[in-house]
Amino acid sequence: MANPKRRFSKARTRTRRSMWRLVAPNLSECPRCHKLRVPHRVCPYCGTYDGRQYLPPVEQA
Repeated sequence: MANPKRRFSKARTRTRRSMWRLVAPNLSECPRCHKLRVPHRVCPYCGTYDGRQYLPPVEQA
């Protein structure tokens, strides 16, 4: 039995793949040290989250 040359058109394949792009993470400013950090996570620089100290602060080299 014969098979079609292409199962889906190029436009349909490329439309499906259009959402495969990489997205930069959203960053928010830490209220204590004013550096950028991922929201809802402990700040990797000062070690605080929601006004509490969770990790020891990183010493600046």
